[in-house]
Amino acid sequence: MATVQHTTTIKAGGSEKDYWKDLWLNRQLLWILSKRDISVRYKQTLLGIAWSVLRPLMTTVVMVFVFSYLAKVKGDPEIPYPLTVLSGLTIWTFFANTFTQISSSILINSNLVSKVYFPRLLMPLSSVAVGFVDFLITFGIFLLATLIFRYPVSWQVVFLPCFILLTFITSLGFGLFFAVLNVRFRDVGQLIPFLVQIGFYICPINYSSSLAKGTWFEKYYNLNPLVGIIEGFRWCLLGDKVYFNPNSLYSTTVISFLILILSLTYFRKKENTFVDHI
Repeated sequence: MATVQHTTTIKAGGSEKDYWKDLWLNRQLLWILSKRDISVRYKQTLLGIAWSVLRPLMTTVVMVFVFSYLAKVKGDPEIPYPLTVLSGLTIWTFFANTFTQISSSILINSNLVSKVYFPRLLMPLSSVAVGFVDFLITFGIFLLATLIFRYPVSWQVVFLPCFILLTFITSLGFGLFFAVLNVRFRDVGQLIPFLVQIGFYICPINYSSSLAKGTWFEKYYNLNPLVGIIEGFRWCLLGDKVYFNPNSLYSTTVISFLILILSLTYFRKKENTFVDHI
């Protein structure tokens, strides 16, 4: 059987169409980088993949104890509070891990950047695999919790892929922007975990967004694209008993796509300068 070979010609001032064509031709590299990132994540670790199970479990236990028993924070009525926390934590884990991995993807692959030509966008895209694996594990824990609390998943679960896609778009948008900054300014790498930590508390993970309903800052609060995503994701799993403001989806969708377009444009503009700063 004859082997089909593709020849890539590197030339200055290539069109945008050529770039996306190269991206498609190098799709196998995307698969290779994704598998490598997943194996590196769990290679030579004491607990291995079990850590991805223990982390959301321990976080949920701590959050339930602190917010429910100590702070007396109330979730949505008729819904077990652990399910409220775990549902929010599931989609937040996907965003936070994906955003963090994308933000450091260029530096992690600095040896490839300086030696081999390929569309640099492949590196951020491959980083999504690690976050998605962690999401699947946490989602499995949530499904198990629904059996324990005897709370069936609602029929709205059919809309779940839409919110997963929105999370991917949002994390990619923010991640591409910080990936470029991280190459130019190395101290940005220290800022990213801090931003993730702040985001954990300003997003409705451990509480319901109904607490902001009717307040003066509600419209500003809904400008956070993660608010609509977490609310919608929770609604898909737990049903109409969950507080969910459909209007928040408008700002979520518009802001998420706007950030992605601007970040992608910025990434493409700075892509050729990566090797100068690595």
